Amino acid sequence: MQKKLSQREDRNWLLGHEKIGSLLLRLSAPAMVGMMVQSMYNLVDTYFVGRGVGVLAIGGIAISFPVQIIILALVQTIGIGSASIISRSLGENNVKRAEQTLGNVVTLIFIIGIAAAAFGMVFIDDVVVLFGADESIAGYAGDYLSIILFGTVFLSFAMSHNNIVRAEGNAKVAMITMIISGVLNIILDANFIMGFGWGVKGAAFATVLSQISTALYLLYYFFSGKSLVLYRIKYLRLKKSIVKEMLAVGSPAFVRMGAGSVGIIILNKSLAHYGGALSIAAFGIIHRLIMFTFMPMFGIVQGFQPIVGFNYGAQKFDRVQKVIKLAIIVTTIWSTVTFFVLLLFPQFLLGMFTANPQSQFLELGTGAIRKIILIYPFVGFMIIVTGLFQSLGKALPAVILALSRQVLLLIPAMLILPIYFDLNGIWYSFPLADSITLLVATFLFIREMKLLTHSYSNLDFEAVQKIVVEPTASGE
Repeated sequence: MQKKLSQREDRNWLLGHEKIGSLLLRLSAPAMVGMMVQSMYNLVDTYFVGRGVGVLAIGGIAISFPVQIIILALVQTIGIGSASIISRSLGENNVKRAEQTLGNVVTLIFIIGIAAAAFGMVFIDDVVVLFGADESIAGYAGDYLSIILFGTVFLSFAMSHNNIVRAEGNAKVAMITMIISGVLNIILDANFIMGFGWGVKGAAFATVLSQISTALYLLYYFFSGKSLVLYRIKYLRLKKSIVKEMLAVGSPAFVRMGAGSVGIIILNKSLAHYGGALSIAAFGIIHRLIMFTFMPMFGIVQGFQPIVGFNYGAQKFDRVQKVIKLAIIVTTIWSTVTFFVLLLFPQFLLGMFTANPQSQFLELGTGAIRKIILIYPFVGFMIIVTGLFQSLGKALPAVILALSRQVLLLIPAMLILPIYFDLNGIWYSFPLADSITLLVATFLFIREMKLLTHSYSNLDFEAVQKIVVEPTASGE
Protein backbone atom coordinates (compact mmCIF):
# COMPACT_ATOMS: atom_id res chain seq x y z
CA MET A 1 0.00 0.00 0.00
CA GLN A 2 2.89 2.36 0.80
CA LYS A 3 4.28 1.78 -2.70
CA LYS A 4 0.87 2.61 -4.16
CA LEU A 5 0.75 5.86 -2.17
CA SER A 6 4.23 6.80 -3.35
CA GLN A 7 3.31 6.22 -7.02
CA ARG A 8 0.18 8.31 -6.64
CA GLU A 9 2.00 11.14 -4.88
CA ASP A 10 4.79 11.19 -7.46
CA ARG A 11 2.40 11.35 -10.42
CA ASN A 12 0.17 13.89 -8.69
CA TRP A 13 3.21 16.08 -8.04
CA LEU A 14 4.27 15.84 -11.69
CA LEU A 15 0.82 16.77 -12.99
CA GLY A 16 0.39 19.59 -10.50
CA HIS A 17 3.88 21.10 -10.21
CA GLU A 18 6.33 20.18 -12.98
CA LYS A 19 7.12 22.85 -15.57
CA ILE A 20 4.41 22.81 -18.23
CA GLY A 21 6.74 22.48 -21.22
CA SER A 22 8.67 19.50 -19.87
CA LEU A 23 5.48 17.91 -18.51
CA LEU A 24 3.69 18.16 -21.86
CA LEU A 25 6.74 16.68 -23.57
CA ARG A 26 6.95 13.91 -20.96
CA LEU A 27 3.31 12.89 -21.46
CA SER A 28 2.93 13.65 -25.17
CA ALA A 29 6.14 12.19 -26.58
CA PRO A 30 5.35 8.57 -25.63
CA ALA A 31 1.79 9.00 -26.90
CA MET A 32 3.08 10.48 -30.17
CA VAL A 33 5.58 7.67 -30.68
CA GLY A 34 3.00 5.03 -29.87
CA MET A 35 0.35 6.52 -32.13
CA MET A 36 2.81 7.02 -34.98
CA VAL A 37 3.76 3.36 -34.77
CA GLN A 38 0.08 2.43 -34.56
CA SER A 39 -0.76 4.56 -37.57
CA MET A 40 2.28 3.27 -39.44
CA TYR A 41 0.64 -0.14 -39.22
CA ASN A 42 -2.36 1.25 -41.11
CA LEU A 43 -0.08 2.54 -43.86
CA VAL A 44 1.94 -0.68 -44.00
CA ASP A 45 -1.30 -2.67 -44.02
CA THR A 46 -2.47 -0.63 -47.00
CA TYR A 47 0.93 -1.01 -48.65
CA PHE A 48 0.91 -4.81 -48.41
CA VAL A 49 -2.73 -5.08 -49.48
CA GLY A 50 -2.18 -2.76 -52.44
CA ARG A 51 0.95 -4.50 -53.64
CA GLY A 52 0.01 -8.05 -52.65
CA VAL A 53 -3.66 -8.08 -53.68
CA GLY A 54 -4.39 -4.93 -55.69
CA VAL A 55 -5.77 -1.41 -55.48
CA LEU A 56 -9.37 -2.63 -55.52
CA ALA A 57 -8.70 -4.61 -52.34
CA ILE A 58 -7.89 -1.29 -50.67
CA GLY A 59 -11.31 -0.12 -51.86
CA GLY A 60 -12.88 -3.16 -50.22
CA ILE A 61 -11.23 -2.35 -46.90
CA ALA A 62 -12.33 1.29 -47.28
CA ILE A 63 -15.94 0.08 -47.56
CA SER A 64 -15.55 -1.51 -44.12
CA PHE A 65 -14.48 1.79 -42.52
CA PRO A 66 -17.98 2.94 -41.49
CA VAL A 67 -18.68 -0.18 -39.40
CA GLN A 68 -15.24 -0.02 -37.81
CA ILE A 69 -15.64 3.67 -37.07
CA ILE A 70 -19.01 3.14 -35.36
CA ILE A 71 -17.42 0.56 -33.06
CA LEU A 72 -14.42 2.79 -32.44
CA ALA A 73 -16.80 5.66 -31.68
CA LEU A 74 -18.49 3.63 -28.95
CA VAL A 75 -15.14 2.57 -27.51
CA GLN A 76 -13.69 6.09 -27.64
CA THR A 77 -16.82 7.44 -25.98
CA ILE A 78 -16.18 5.10 -23.06
CA GLY A 79 -12.41 5.58 -23.13
CA ILE A 80 -12.37 9.38 -23.30
CA GLY A 81 -15.29 9.75 -20.88
CA SER A 82 -13.74 7.41 -18.32
CA ALA A 83 -10.30 9.01 -18.69
CA SER A 84 -11.78 12.43 -17.97
CA ILE A 85 -13.59 11.15 -14.86
CA ILE A 86 -10.52 9.29 -13.59
CA SER A 87 -8.17 12.21 -14.24
CA ARG A 88 -10.41 14.68 -12.40
CA SER A 89 -11.10 12.18 -9.62
CA LEU A 90 -7.39 11.67 -9.01
CA GLY A 91 -6.94 15.45 -8.99
CA GLU A 92 -9.62 15.59 -6.27
CA ASN A 93 -8.06 12.58 -4.44
CA ASN A 94 -11.25 10.58 -4.97
CA VAL A 95 -9.70 7.18 -5.75
CA LYS A 96 -12.92 5.31 -5.05
CA ARG A 97 -14.74 7.03 -7.90
CA ALA A 98 -11.79 6.44 -10.20
CA GLU A 99 -11.89 2.69 -9.50
CA GLN A 100 -15.66 2.58 -9.88
CA THR A 101 -15.19 4.10 -13.32
CA LEU A 102 -12.59 1.48 -14.25
CA GLY A 103 -14.93 -1.35 -13.27
CA ASN A 104 -17.78 0.12 -15.30
CA VAL A 105 -15.49 0.39 -18.34
CA VAL A 106 -14.75 -3.35 -18.23
CA THR A 107 -18.45 -4.22 -18.22
CA LEU A 108 -19.31 -1.86 -21.06
CA ILE A 109 -16.58 -3.03 -23.42
CA PHE A 110 -17.63 -6.66 -23.07
CA ILE A 111 -21.18 -5.66 -23.98
CA ILE A 112 -19.87 -3.88 -27.10
CA GLY A 113 -17.66 -6.83 -28.07
CA ILE A 114 -20.46 -9.38 -27.88
CA ALA A 115 -22.86 -7.12 -29.79
CA ALA A 116 -20.33 -6.50 -32.58
CA ALA A 117 -19.58 -10.21 -33.03
CA ALA A 118 -23.31 -11.01 -33.23
CA PHE A 119 -23.81 -8.22 -35.76
CA GLY A 120 -21.02 -9.62 -37.92
CA MET A 121 -22.57 -13.07 -38.00
CA VAL A 122 -25.98 -11.88 -39.17
CA PHE A 123 -25.69 -8.73 -41.30
CA ILE A 124 -22.21 -8.56 -42.83
CA ASP A 125 -23.10 -9.38 -46.47
CA ASP A 126 -25.99 -6.93 -46.59
CA VAL A 127 -23.98 -4.15 -44.93
CA VAL A 128 -21.09 -4.06 -47.41
CA VAL A 129 -23.50 -3.71 -50.33
CA LEU A 130 -25.54 -1.07 -48.51
CA PHE A 131 -22.36 0.93 -47.84
CA GLY A 132 -21.44 1.27 -51.50
CA ALA A 133 -19.56 -1.89 -52.51
CA ASP A 134 -20.02 -3.17 -56.04
CA GLU A 135 -19.17 -6.69 -57.24
CA SER A 136 -15.50 -5.82 -57.72
CA ILE A 137 -14.87 -4.98 -54.03
CA ALA A 138 -17.77 -6.51 -52.02
CA GLY A 139 -15.93 -9.80 -51.47
CA TYR A 140 -12.85 -8.03 -50.11
CA ALA A 141 -14.97 -5.93 -47.75
CA GLY A 142 -16.91 -8.92 -46.38
CA ASP A 143 -13.80 -11.07 -45.85
CA TYR A 144 -12.02 -8.31 -43.95
CA LEU A 145 -14.88 -7.03 -41.82
CA SER A 146 -16.22 -10.42 -40.68
CA ILE A 147 -12.89 -11.20 -38.99
CA ILE A 148 -12.41 -7.72 -37.53
CA LEU A 149 -15.81 -7.77 -35.82
CA PHE A 150 -15.03 -10.99 -33.96
CA GLY A 151 -11.98 -9.30 -32.46
CA THR A 152 -13.90 -6.24 -31.26
CA VAL A 153 -13.72 -7.12 -27.56
CA PHE A 154 -9.90 -7.07 -27.65
CA LEU A 155 -9.80 -3.80 -29.60
CA SER A 156 -12.30 -2.28 -27.16
CA PHE A 157 -10.32 -3.38 -24.13
CA ALA A 158 -7.02 -2.06 -25.52
CA MET A 159 -8.36 1.33 -26.62
CA SER A 160 -10.39 2.08 -23.49
CA HIS A 161 -7.65 1.02 -21.08
CA ASN A 162 -5.06 2.99 -23.01
CA ASN A 163 -7.09 6.13 -22.27
CA ILE A 164 -7.21 5.19 -18.59
CA VAL A 165 -3.46 4.63 -18.41
CA ARG A 166 -2.89 8.09 -19.89
CA ALA A 167 -5.39 9.58 -17.42
CA GLU A 168 -3.15 8.29 -14.63
CA GLY A 169 -0.24 10.17 -16.20
CA ASN A 170 1.59 6.97 -17.19
CA ALA A 171 2.35 7.86 -20.80
CA LYS A 172 5.17 5.33 -21.08
CA VAL A 173 2.88 2.32 -20.63
CA ALA A 174 0.38 3.81 -23.09
CA MET A 175 3.20 4.15 -25.61
CA ILE A 176 4.36 0.56 -25.09
CA THR A 177 0.86 -0.81 -25.73
CA MET A 178 0.63 0.97 -29.06
CA ILE A 179 4.14 -0.05 -30.07
CA ILE A 180 3.40 -3.70 -29.26
CA SER A 181 0.24 -3.59 -31.36
CA GLY A 182 1.75 -1.64 -34.25
CA VAL A 183 5.00 -3.58 -34.60
CA LEU A 184 3.33 -6.97 -34.27
CA ASN A 185 0.72 -5.94 -36.82
CA ILE A 186 3.38 -4.97 -39.35
CA ILE A 187 5.24 -8.26 -38.89
CA LEU A 188 2.07 -10.33 -39.19
CA ASP A 189 0.91 -8.33 -42.23
CA ALA A 190 4.13 -9.13 -44.07
CA ASN A 191 3.80 -12.84 -43.32
CA PHE A 192 0.04 -13.30 -43.70
CA ILE A 193 -0.42 -11.20 -46.85
CA MET A 194 2.85 -11.55 -48.75
CA GLY A 195 4.14 -14.80 -47.25
CA PHE A 196 1.03 -16.97 -46.86
CA GLY A 197 -1.05 -15.22 -49.53
CA TRP A 198 -4.09 -14.77 -47.30
CA GLY A 199 -4.97 -11.40 -48.83
CA VAL A 200 -7.36 -9.13 -46.93
CA LYS A 201 -8.15 -11.97 -44.51
CA GLY A 202 -4.49 -11.95 -43.55
CA ALA A 203 -4.68 -8.21 -42.84
CA ALA A 204 -7.71 -8.77 -40.60
CA PHE A 205 -6.11 -11.66 -38.70
CA ALA A 206 -2.98 -9.56 -38.16
CA THR A 207 -5.09 -6.76 -36.66
CA VAL A 208 -7.00 -9.04 -34.29
CA LEU A 209 -3.90 -10.89 -33.07
CA SER A 210 -2.05 -7.65 -32.41
CA GLN A 211 -4.98 -6.33 -30.35
CA ILE A 212 -5.04 -9.55 -28.32
CA SER A 213 -1.36 -9.01 -27.47
CA THR A 214 -2.07 -5.43 -26.41
CA ALA A 215 -5.00 -6.47 -24.22
CA LEU A 216 -2.82 -9.09 -22.47
CA TYR A 217 -0.11 -6.51 -21.76
CA LEU A 218 -2.65 -4.08 -20.29
CA LEU A 219 -4.13 -6.84 -18.13
CA TYR A 220 -0.65 -7.52 -16.78
CA TYR A 221 -0.19 -3.82 -16.02
CA PHE A 222 -3.41 -3.46 -14.06
CA PHE A 223 -2.98 -6.73 -12.14
CA SER A 224 0.71 -6.08 -11.36
CA GLY A 225 -0.12 -3.29 -8.92
CA LYS A 226 1.61 -0.61 -11.01
CA SER A 227 -1.64 1.14 -11.82
CA LEU A 228 -3.00 3.89 -9.58
CA VAL A 229 -6.50 2.41 -9.94
CA LEU A 230 -7.30 -1.25 -9.41
CA TYR A 231 -9.89 -3.74 -10.58
CA ARG A 232 -12.48 -4.50 -7.92
CA ILE A 233 -15.26 -7.00 -8.61
CA LYS A 234 -17.84 -4.94 -6.75
CA TYR A 235 -17.32 -2.07 -9.21
CA LEU A 236 -18.15 -4.17 -12.28
CA ARG A 237 -21.80 -3.45 -11.64
CA LEU A 238 -22.82 -0.45 -13.72
CA LYS A 239 -23.44 2.72 -11.74
CA LYS A 240 -25.91 5.07 -13.39
CA SER A 241 -24.21 8.34 -12.41
CA ILE A 242 -20.81 7.20 -13.68
CA VAL A 243 -22.12 5.75 -16.95
CA LYS A 244 -24.19 8.87 -17.55
CA GLU A 245 -21.22 11.19 -17.00
CA MET A 246 -18.91 8.91 -19.00
CA LEU A 247 -21.26 8.93 -21.99
CA ALA A 248 -21.88 12.67 -21.71
CA VAL A 249 -18.20 13.60 -21.62
CA GLY A 250 -17.26 11.07 -24.27
CA SER A 251 -20.25 11.86 -26.48
CA PRO A 252 -18.36 14.38 -28.64
CA ALA A 253 -16.11 11.54 -29.77
CA PHE A 254 -19.14 9.41 -30.57
CA VAL A 255 -20.86 12.23 -32.42
CA ARG A 256 -17.71 13.08 -34.35
CA MET A 257 -16.82 9.49 -35.24
CA GLY A 258 -20.40 8.28 -35.62
CA ALA A 259 -21.21 11.15 -37.93
CA GLY A 260 -17.92 10.43 -39.67
CA SER A 261 -19.15 6.89 -40.26
CA VAL A 262 -22.36 8.18 -41.82
CA GLY A 263 -20.28 10.63 -43.82
CA ILE A 264 -18.04 7.86 -45.17
CA ILE A 265 -21.10 5.80 -46.16
CA ILE A 266 -22.43 8.78 -48.11
CA LEU A 267 -18.94 9.47 -49.43
CA ASN A 268 -18.41 5.91 -50.66
CA LYS A 269 -21.78 5.81 -52.38
CA SER A 270 -21.13 9.20 -53.99
CA LEU A 271 -17.65 8.16 -55.06
CA ALA A 272 -19.06 4.96 -56.56
CA HIS A 273 -21.57 7.05 -58.51
CA TYR A 274 -19.28 9.86 -59.70
CA GLY A 275 -15.89 8.11 -59.85
CA GLY A 276 -16.31 4.34 -59.49
CA ALA A 277 -14.39 1.82 -57.40
CA LEU A 278 -11.04 3.44 -58.28
CA SER A 279 -12.02 6.67 -56.54
CA ILE A 280 -13.04 4.70 -53.44
CA ALA A 281 -9.61 3.04 -53.41
CA ALA A 282 -7.90 6.42 -53.87
CA PHE A 283 -9.76 7.91 -50.93
CA GLY A 284 -8.93 4.84 -48.84
CA ILE A 285 -5.23 5.63 -49.30
CA ILE A 286 -5.69 9.38 -48.84
CA HIS A 287 -7.63 8.83 -45.63
CA ARG A 288 -4.82 6.74 -44.15
CA LEU A 289 -2.16 9.23 -45.22
CA ILE A 290 -4.03 12.09 -43.59
CA MET A 291 -4.72 10.09 -40.43
CA PHE A 292 -1.00 9.31 -40.21
CA THR A 293 -0.24 13.04 -40.16
CA PHE A 294 -2.94 13.49 -37.48
CA MET A 295 -1.28 11.06 -35.07
CA PRO A 296 1.34 13.42 -33.56
CA MET A 297 -1.42 15.96 -32.90
CA PHE A 298 -3.58 13.31 -31.27
CA GLY A 299 -0.54 12.35 -29.20
CA ILE A 300 -0.20 15.93 -27.98
CA VAL A 301 -3.90 15.97 -27.10
CA GLN A 302 -3.53 12.76 -25.13
CA GLY A 303 -0.56 14.25 -23.31
CA PHE A 304 -2.24 17.52 -22.45
CA GLN A 305 -5.64 16.11 -21.43
CA PRO A 306 -4.52 14.58 -18.08
CA ILE A 307 -2.65 17.82 -17.34
CA VAL A 308 -5.77 19.88 -18.01
CA GLY A 309 -8.10 17.50 -16.17
CA PHE A 310 -5.91 17.16 -13.07
CA ASN A 311 -5.09 20.86 -12.72
CA TYR A 312 -8.66 21.90 -13.42
CA GLY A 313 -9.80 19.54 -10.65
CA ALA A 314 -7.07 20.97 -8.38
CA GLN A 315 -8.15 24.55 -9.30
CA LYS A 316 -4.75 25.42 -10.80
CA PHE A 317 -6.23 27.40 -13.66
CA ASP A 318 -2.99 29.16 -14.59
CA ARG A 319 -1.42 25.79 -15.45
CA VAL A 320 -4.49 24.89 -17.49
CA GLN A 321 -4.10 28.04 -19.58
CA LYS A 322 -0.37 27.52 -20.12
CA VAL A 323 -0.68 23.96 -21.39
CA ILE A 324 -3.53 24.88 -23.74
CA LYS A 325 -1.54 27.69 -25.35
CA LEU A 326 1.57 25.54 -25.72
CA ALA A 327 -0.38 22.64 -27.23
CA ILE A 328 -2.00 24.95 -29.81
CA ILE A 329 1.37 26.36 -30.88
CA VAL A 330 2.96 22.92 -31.32
CA THR A 331 0.02 21.36 -33.21
CA THR A 332 -0.30 24.38 -35.51
CA ILE A 333 3.37 24.16 -36.48
CA TRP A 334 2.99 20.43 -37.21
CA SER A 335 -0.22 20.80 -39.23
CA THR A 336 1.37 23.55 -41.33
CA VAL A 337 4.50 21.52 -42.12
CA THR A 338 2.53 18.39 -43.07
CA PHE A 339 0.17 20.52 -45.18
CA PHE A 340 3.08 21.45 -47.45
CA VAL A 341 4.34 17.86 -47.62
CA LEU A 342 0.94 16.60 -48.78
CA LEU A 343 0.54 19.52 -51.15
CA LEU A 344 3.91 19.12 -52.86
CA PHE A 345 4.39 15.33 -53.03
CA PRO A 346 0.98 13.65 -53.56
CA GLN A 347 1.96 11.48 -56.55
CA PHE A 348 4.97 10.05 -54.76
CA LEU A 349 2.89 9.24 -51.66
CA LEU A 350 0.07 7.61 -53.66
CA GLY A 351 2.48 5.66 -55.87
CA MET A 352 3.94 3.81 -52.87
CA PHE A 353 0.76 1.77 -52.44
CA THR A 354 0.55 0.04 -55.79
CA ALA A 355 3.03 -2.00 -57.80
CA ASN A 356 1.73 -0.60 -61.10
CA PRO A 357 0.45 2.94 -60.53
CA GLN A 358 -2.03 3.94 -63.24
CA SER A 359 -1.91 7.50 -64.51
CA GLN A 360 -5.68 7.79 -64.00
CA PHE A 361 -5.35 6.68 -60.38
CA LEU A 362 -2.47 9.08 -59.65
CA GLU A 363 -4.19 12.02 -61.34
CA LEU A 364 -7.43 11.37 -59.48
CA GLY A 365 -5.69 10.98 -56.10
CA THR A 366 -3.43 14.01 -56.55
CA GLY A 367 -6.34 16.32 -57.26
CA ALA A 368 -8.29 14.91 -54.32
CA ILE A 369 -5.48 15.39 -51.77
CA ARG A 370 -4.81 18.99 -52.78
CA LYS A 371 -8.47 19.92 -52.44
CA ILE A 372 -9.19 18.05 -49.20
CA ILE A 373 -6.29 19.61 -47.24
CA LEU A 374 -6.92 23.30 -48.04
CA ILE A 375 -7.68 24.18 -44.38
CA TYR A 376 -5.22 21.69 -42.91
CA PRO A 377 -2.91 24.26 -41.19
CA PHE A 378 -5.74 25.03 -38.75
CA VAL A 379 -6.59 21.41 -37.93
CA GLY A 380 -4.28 21.30 -34.90
CA PHE A 381 -6.11 24.18 -33.25
CA MET A 382 -9.50 22.53 -33.76
CA ILE A 383 -8.25 19.21 -32.34
CA ILE A 384 -6.90 20.92 -29.22
CA VAL A 385 -10.11 22.89 -28.64
CA THR A 386 -12.25 19.75 -28.83
CA GLY A 387 -9.85 17.91 -26.49
CA LEU A 388 -9.96 20.85 -24.08
CA PHE A 389 -13.71 20.67 -23.57
CA GLN A 390 -13.56 16.91 -23.09
CA SER A 391 -10.84 17.32 -20.44
CA LEU A 392 -12.90 19.89 -18.57
CA GLY A 393 -15.93 17.61 -18.61
CA LYS A 394 -17.88 20.11 -20.73
CA ALA A 395 -19.67 17.92 -23.22
CA LEU A 396 -21.91 20.50 -24.92
CA PRO A 397 -19.23 22.65 -26.60
CA ALA A 398 -17.38 19.57 -27.79
CA VAL A 399 -20.60 18.10 -29.18
CA ILE A 400 -21.31 21.39 -30.96
CA LEU A 401 -17.92 21.24 -32.65
CA ALA A 402 -18.38 17.63 -33.65
CA LEU A 403 -21.89 18.26 -34.99
CA SER A 404 -20.85 21.40 -36.86
CA ARG A 405 -18.32 19.63 -39.03
CA GLN A 406 -19.59 16.07 -39.41
CA VAL A 407 -23.36 16.47 -39.45
CA LEU A 408 -24.43 20.05 -40.11
CA LEU A 409 -21.76 20.84 -42.70
CA LEU A 410 -19.84 17.94 -44.24
CA ILE A 411 -22.73 15.57 -44.99
CA PRO A 412 -24.96 18.22 -46.63
CA ALA A 413 -21.97 19.52 -48.61
CA MET A 414 -21.19 16.02 -49.91
CA LEU A 415 -24.80 15.67 -51.04
CA ILE A 416 -25.15 19.09 -52.67
CA LEU A 417 -21.77 20.08 -54.16
CA PRO A 418 -21.35 17.01 -56.44
CA ILE A 419 -24.59 17.96 -58.19
CA TYR A 420 -22.84 21.07 -59.52
CA PHE A 421 -19.16 20.08 -59.51
CA ASP A 422 -19.30 16.27 -59.99
CA LEU A 423 -16.39 14.43 -58.32
CA ASN A 424 -14.60 17.67 -57.40
CA GLY A 425 -17.62 18.68 -55.36
CA ILE A 426 -16.98 15.75 -53.03
CA TRP A 427 -13.37 16.82 -52.43
CA TYR A 428 -14.31 20.48 -51.85
CA SER A 429 -16.83 19.45 -49.18
CA PHE A 430 -14.00 18.85 -46.71
CA PRO A 431 -12.38 22.33 -46.68
CA LEU A 432 -15.80 23.97 -46.72
CA ALA A 433 -16.88 22.10 -43.57
CA ASP A 434 -13.50 22.72 -41.93
CA SER A 435 -13.63 26.46 -42.60
CA ILE A 436 -16.98 27.00 -40.90
CA THR A 437 -16.05 24.67 -38.03
CA LEU A 438 -12.90 26.72 -37.50
CA LEU A 439 -15.02 29.84 -36.95
CA VAL A 440 -17.20 28.03 -34.40
CA ALA A 441 -14.16 26.58 -32.60
CA THR A 442 -12.53 30.01 -32.39
CA PHE A 443 -15.66 31.55 -30.83
CA LEU A 444 -16.03 28.76 -28.23
CA PHE A 445 -12.32 28.81 -27.42
CA ILE A 446 -12.20 32.56 -26.79
CA ARG A 447 -15.21 32.29 -24.49
CA GLU A 448 -13.69 29.38 -22.53
CA MET A 449 -10.35 31.15 -22.09
CA LYS A 450 -12.17 34.17 -20.67
CA LEU A 451 -13.93 31.90 -18.17
CA LEU A 452 -10.62 30.32 -17.12
CA THR A 453 -9.04 33.76 -16.70
CA HIS A 454 -11.99 34.89 -14.59
CA SER A 455 -11.82 31.73 -12.44
CA TYR A 456 -8.10 32.24 -11.87
CA SER A 457 -8.44 35.90 -10.93
CA ASN A 458 -11.21 35.11 -8.42
CA LEU A 459 -9.58 32.01 -6.94
CA ASP A 460 -9.53 31.68 -3.15
CA PHE A 461 -5.82 31.04 -2.67
CA GLU A 462 -6.19 30.21 1.01
CA ALA A 463 -8.61 27.42 0.11
CA VAL A 464 -6.29 26.12 -2.57
CA GLN A 465 -3.40 25.94 -0.11
CA LYS A 466 -5.45 23.49 1.94
CA ILE A 467 -5.55 21.02 -0.96
CA VAL A 468 -3.06 18.34 0.07
CA VAL A 469 -1.90 15.79 -2.48
CA GLU A 470 -2.51 12.62 -0.51
CA PRO A 471 -5.18 9.89 -0.60
CA THR A 472 -8.43 10.48 1.19
CA ALA A 473 -10.08 7.93 3.39
CA SER A 474 -12.91 7.55 0.92
CA GLY A 475 -10.42 6.88 -1.83
CA GLU A 476 -8.94 3.86 -0.12
